[in-house]
Amino acid sequence: MEDFSEVLIRCSSLSCLFTEPKEKSKKDAGELSQTAKTHLYEVYANLWGYEKDLVTKQMRKGTEAEHLGINLLSMVEGELYEKNDLRMQNDYITGHADIVTEDEIIDIKLSWDVFSFLPKLNEEVDKCYFYQLQGYMWLWGKENARICYCLVNTPDNIIQGEKYRLLRSMDVVSEESPEFLKAAQRLENNMRFDKIPMEQRVISQKVYRDEEIIKKIPEKVERAREFISNIYKTHFAA
Repeated sequence: MEDFSEVLIRCSSLSCLFTEPKEKSKKDAGELSQTAKTHLYEVYANLWGYEKDLVTKQMRKGTEAEHLGINLLSMVEGELYEKNDLRMQNDYITGHADIVTEDEIIDIKLSWDVFSFLPKLNEEVDKCYFYQLQGYMWLWGKENARICYCLVNTPDNIIQGEKYRLLRSMDVVSEESPEFLKAAQRLENNMRFDKIPMEQRVISQKVYRDEEIIKKIPEKVERAREFISNIYKTHFAA
């Protein structure tokens, strides 16, 4: 591939392009930040068919239990939300929003446990999610969006995997050892949340469309394409 003029940036990666260089001189010169460059090396590798194999336990839960988050939100808000199956794109970005309604975009985020969930009550919108939702709102033509943090039970297969790792980390004779059984019970308790009322297991954060941000996206993507093109030229000149 030699023409990078049509490379699309995923909405989930937009925050990388909006990260500014630490040095004022580089920022004033319009240079890409190191964060952006690092991500674009990954984009370049993706074009060759390679992807970083990074799947955390939190990511696995987010994928495997997403439907539980959508069901929880539906029950709490009395609306029948359905998973959006349509990936959208324009000339610059591509994205796959979780839920698309007539009025808004809803992005489901599954918290790993109650300790990572509760701080969302007072935290500002995560920068990465803010830019991601700006991209979604641009693609779907929406004015409003929400991030909904949902606290749902961890799938059994993930719990069993965590118990196995726990067993290997403990100096016990077997999985029947009282010390392990007690620790395993505590672990499982921390990964199931049915004792908490449903309405207290959803935290919503509003995100409004920012036209100034959206207007900057084409320029950011063009700069990214130029950087990827330069990677290619340097790569094949070596």
